Amino acid sequence: MNRNVSRSLAAALAASLALFASACAVPLAPGYGIVKESRDVQFVPGQPPELRIRAHYTLQNSGTEDLAFVDAIFPEERAFGRTNLRVEVDGRAATPTNLPAGYQEAEPDALRVPLDPAWGRRQTRRLSIEYTLRSPENSGARITIGENGFHLGTRGWFPELQPPKRVLAPYPNPPRFVDFSVRVPADFVILARGIPKGKKKDGNEIEYRFQLDAATIAAYIVAGKYAAWPAQDKSASAVFWTIRPLKDDPSSGAEQIAAAWNALEKDFGPLDKNISVPHIVESPELRGHLSGETAPAAAAFPGGAIVNPAALALGTGSDQFLEIVTHALAHEWFGDTMYVSPAAAVGMGEGLPEYATIVLDEARNGADARRKRVAEYLRRYDEATKDATEAPLGATMIDDSLGSRRIALAKAPLFFVALEDACGEGPMRSGLAHLLAVQRGREAGYADLRASLEESSNRDLAAMFRLWLNEKGIPEDFRQRYQGTTVGEVAQK
Repeated sequence: MNRNVSRSLAAALAASLALFASACAVPLAPGYGIVKESRDVQFVPGQPPELRIRAHYTLQNSGTEDLAFVDAIFPEERAFGRTNLRVEVDGRAATPTNLPAGYQEAEPDALRVPLDPAWGRRQTRRLSIEYTLRSPENSGARITIGENGFHLGTRGWFPELQPPKRVLAPYPNPPRFVDFSVRVPADFVILARGIPKGKKKDGNEIEYRFQLDAATIAAYIVAGKYAAWPAQDKSASAVFWTIRPLKDDPSSGAEQIAAAWNALEKDFGPLDKNISVPHIVESPELRGHLSGETAPAAAAFPGGAIVNPAALALGTGSDQFLEIVTHALAHEWFGDTMYVSPAAAVGMGEGLPEYATIVLDEARNGADARRKRVAEYLRRYDEATKDATEAPLGATMIDDSLGSRRIALAKAPLFFVALEDACGEGPMRSGLAHLLAVQRGREAGYADLRASLEESSNRDLAAMFRLWLNEKGIPEDFRQRYQGTTVGEVAQK
């Protein structure tokens, strides 16, 4: 049976099951739904400053049997600095416990909230969860906290309720809307995902209120005491929020950042419909984990990019600064829209944003720019292999040795260039856009990437994936295509 027929049968079966489930009101397994949900975040100045997180739920048992507990995934204690966890069920304190040993490896950050008495069918329970985030060990794309501001990415910082661990048990249905509030000092400016629902001043604080729906449920926050450029915080290109006013004129850099932002939106759709221009926000707490703790660094959020002072010191119009920011923006399309699996965190998680920067450079400066970038990645790969032993790209993990990661970080974008050469530019872009649409809010890996590109290009890419992901080295035909030619020679070919 060929691949297309298999996919058609699988799609038909999935559709039939969906129709059956929608037509049948009788539950098939234990489960529950979220009738009502709210999330509250409060910035508390101090030494150290901290974020207080509160989540409140009204839950209804909609499954086939009584439930004795609810499982939830909490923020990692080290990565988010989580402490002071408090849980209540129907107003009474509950003590979460670790999951049984058989589940802990797959869900190391999940805890089990006991329900006493057991939660009967069709009954409701009120669940309240509170904790504090402070001094995270890994100030990066997901969280930074400092005396002048903070940011939270789109995942990891709020609880994620899990289904009962039974066959056919569904994930809890979310409510249509989620109330979302952010309380910060009155002199802070703020960006957050959601439909604005007003604000309220209370002493030296302001509470900003939002409403989340299915499209905005992965909320983020960027807030701080910043000087804005332009001063009115209105721009047709990009907006800078910095702790001190910028010394250079960011006009040129803002235009180039906006051009990259617009190109990404054109290819893959907007990340946040309420954000019309990208915001570049300074955070001294941001560290460059791959390039060094004090190196220039940028991290993406759906409204723009977080940058550290070392990045700003490069000059907002410098090629290196624009490269760092452009890479971060590209990273968000392939990190917020879909979640890259841990096994593909280097090959896809870093390779796709690097490939996107190649696409953006080619759009601005032509085919020669693309070839120059490919030649540069080949040079980096060859240099990295002199100092470390290569592992297959598909087996390289984000926590492997620095030498191994450097090799993979140079090879990963070349893999996507090779895929574009095989698929064609149009099918490659449409395949990636389809991947983002299908995997929105879900985890994606190499198998999902291959399926999407095979569908868009009508080609069997199995051999290419095996060659690039499972074998060491750069395929010789790829080297011959890109290496050993100057720009002038390229133009004549």
